[in-house]
Amino acid sequence: MRHPRRAGSVQDRHRGVQGSRLGERVSRMADKQSVGFIGAGNMGWPMAACLVKAGFPVNISDSRREVAHNFVQQVGGFAPDTLRDLAGKSDVVVTMLPTSAIVETVLTGGDDNIFAGMKPGTIVIDMTSGIPSVTQRLAERVAELGGMLIDAPVSGGVPRAKTGELAIMVGGDGAAIDKAMPVLSAMGTSVLRTGGVGSGQAMKALNNLVSTGGFLIGIEALLIGQRFGLDPAVMTDVLNAATGMNNSTQKKFKQFVLSRTFNAGFTMGLLAKDLSIALQVGRETGTAAPLSALVKEFIVSAEAKFGPNADHTEMARLCEILAGSELGGGD
Repeated sequence: MRHPRRAGSVQDRHRGVQGSRLGERVSRMADKQSVGFIGAGNMGWPMAACLVKAGFPVNISDSRREVAHNFVQQVGGFAPDTLRDLAGKSDVVVTMLPTSAIVETVLTGGDDNIFAGMKPGTIVIDMTSGIPSVTQRLAERVAELGGMLIDAPVSGGVPRAKTGELAIMVGGDGAAIDKAMPVLSAMGTSVLRTGGVGSGQAMKALNNLVSTGGFLIGIEALLIGQRFGLDPAVMTDVLNAATGMNNSTQKKFKQFVLSRTFNAGFTMGLLAKDLSIALQVGRETGTAAPLSALVKEFIVSAEAKFGPNADHTEMARLCEILAGSELGGGD
């Protein structure tokens, strides 16, 4: 008597589907460059999370070891014990750190650094808002070790870092940028080539100079209008429908200034650093920039008043102190 073939159980079929999906995921990860990401701060954490979401094997590192381990637990990836180990496991190394001095230490300083474990052919992406001349010097040292360094600072703040919609300004060798493009595209929707290495950082500093100037003149206009009898919220709506519109009128005035929350997620100290870089580029190129100098000195004064960890939108409060008025609060 012939017995019918026994079909696999529901559990067997379910395990088969799960195994297939796991295999597909492993296969997709195998096709991706492994990324070492250094700096899991306000911006770095969501940027690295976008890489994990896109399927990249991510080796995360932060000066606070517990932050790196928390990232692995909450998001995924791996947390190598040393920078040397991270470099050895990564095809691409990303730095997202506060200053060029810290980047240089991470790459070259002490007994444990990236250079100690970096493989030939490694692409280093410095996404720090750094000093172009320092980055150019570091790029030469990376090249001596058989790697390539490009600079790729970002604009868009924490909200766009979380959604992977940053604007990325990238400078460096074209072939290196091409190899890094899958990684960059996972974090930003606009990847803009600016020229040679260091040019991205110069562009970022100058972008923040322009953005800050627009913010300050807009706040002064709101203060003048309020004294005249105009509603600052209505003024903001008009500016956004007219030629006075800028990023601050669109995304900062109502959200962080008129609301009195002052929590855009970018500190006064980092803004002051970026404007100092912009003015340094101006000096190095012999460019007269009196208005830029005035904007930078205003931010230095705001930093001294409110502290380097204050949100950068609190520079509006210095405008209010000088005007003797609080926006939305009457004279």
